[in-house]
Parts: sequence; C-alpha cells; structure tokens
Amino acid sequence: MNDAREILLVTGLSGAGKSTVLKTLEDLGWETVDNLPLRLLDRLLSSPPAEGAEDDHRPLALGIDARTRDFDPDRIVKRIKKLRDDHAYDIGTLFLDCGGAELERRYSETRRRHPLALDRPASDGIARERELLAPLRRWANRLIDTTDLSSNELAQQVRATFSGEGLGEPTLAVMSFGFARGVPRNADLMFDMRFLRNPHWDEQLRPGTGLDADVSAYVAADPAYDAAMRQIEDLLLLLLPRYRAEGKSYVTIAFGCTGGRHRSVHVAERIAGRLREAGFSPTVAHRDLGAAPQDSLEGAPRASLG
Repeated sequence: MNDAREILLVTGLSGAGKSTVLKTLEDLGWETVDNLPLRLLDRLLSSPPAEGAEDDHRPLALGIDARTRDFDPDRIVKRIKKLRDDHAYDIGTLFLDCGGAELERRYSETRRRHPLALDRPASDGIARERELLAPLRRWANRLIDTTDLSSNELAQQVRATFSGEGLGEPTLAVMSFGFARGVPRNADLMFDMRFLRNPHWDEQLRPGTGLDADVSAYVAADPAYDAAMRQIEDLLLLLLPRYRAEGKSYVTIAFGCTGGRHRSVHVAERIAGRLREAGFSPTVAHRDLGAAPQDSLEGAPRASLG
C-alpha cells in the first residue's frame, strides 16, 4: 500500500451533512467508509486490495461521529497522530458544524430523533454532542459551517475542495446514431446532422462510412460544416465543465443522421478528437454503423448546394 494515500476523517454534529459529504466524495471517486469501529481502522488501512484488483490508490474518506462504536474524541486524535508518525499517512480532518437552531429545524422537519437524545428534546442531544466533539473540532484542519447551506450547496463546496486531479470527472461518451432506427434514450445532448449533405446519394461513397477519408471529406465540404462544427465544439467546451461542477456522473453526447453510417459517424469522431485535445477522455460508439444502407430510409436526395 502507498503510505502517501490521502485519508480524510469526516466528522461533526449529527444532521450537519456528513452523509451528503460522503456521498459526494464517493461520486468524486473516493473510497468511503461510514461509522467504522475505531478498533478496525488499522486493519482497514493495512488490508490488501481485493483479489484480482490493482493496488487501490484512491483517497479514503472515513465517516465518524458520536454513533461510531467505541467513539472517543481524545483517543481519535491520538490515533491520528500515531498513524501520521508511524506510517506517514496524509490524514486530514473535516469537521461539519451547524447552528443549534438550524439543527433543531432539520430534526423537526425529518421527524428523526437525535442519536444522543432519543427520549429528550433534540436541543439536549445537540448540546451534549457539541461538547463531546469539541476536541475533534479543535483538531480539525478543515471546517465547514453548513448552517446556511443547502445539500446541493454543500456538495458543490465539497466538489470544489476535494475533486483533485482525475477525480470527479464525468464519464463522457460520444455516439452516432440513425434517426431512422430511433433516437438513443440515454443521450444528454443530441445534435441533428441531417442538414449536412448526404454521402448516401453518391454511388461511390454509399458503401463507405464516416470513418473513411473520402466520406469525411465529402461531409466536410458542406458550406455549413465549418461554422456548425465550431459552434458545437464551443458549446460543448462551455457545458462540460458545468456538468462536472454540478456533479453529473455520466454525460452522453449523441450525433444523428438519417441512417447513422456517414454524417453522424464522421462528426462524432471529429468532436471526440476535439474533446481529447481539450483534456477530456470520451469513449466513442457508433450504434448503427453496421446497418445496411437503404434508400427508403434516407428519403429523397436533396438538390446540390454547389
């Protein structure tokens, strides 16, 4: 195991947003474990990867709070210091704080009982827990006060702080398809390429596909091609970082033409290449590339644009 693996302890007041933080970190690619008994911490950190898996260097987030078995804030601080000294782990502590009145409102709205006040008002449990967690709050090197934050705002703050290189990137897919065979149901963004001139009506190009150089050249010679590609590329380069910031895990961009063999295939390949140049890592799929060309699917040929 790599001793430099990043470890984050996520703790704080019950109802302050620990579940939201752990879920967001998991979406970012972290390994997350909630309420692990502290006596098992060393065993977790020293355990090898699962059989057949590569060594896991993902950062690790551990959720701990007053409900954790054998919870003792002073002992947790000592354990963190010992792990740092003995193994050189990069361990940080995130403490989630929240105003008492807001916590009471949250418990009232959800009708949940405070874990430290099952038979008393939530305010009693909040006060008791705040006192209990004081050593961890003093020790923590990161603190987020969630009093005025919605769950979405808290998640955005976590993504901005902990995404790191290679983490939090949505799984990006670029695909081509033919409208004659139905639109893809999972597309987030869909572009209709049927305004470009159709290689199907050129007898020499018809057997080919958008992967062939002569077909690509024919499509790219359309008078509207250059301006349309620039605007599509600019739009995608604007939107994809926004999807990432919103925590979207999967983004599928679909390009359609009539049969799904020529124009959409070429454009999907071009756009994927442009996205790679911009630092993205899209996968490319051509849904209808293997379909047989058929005049009845393509409709009547349009007049030449010159």
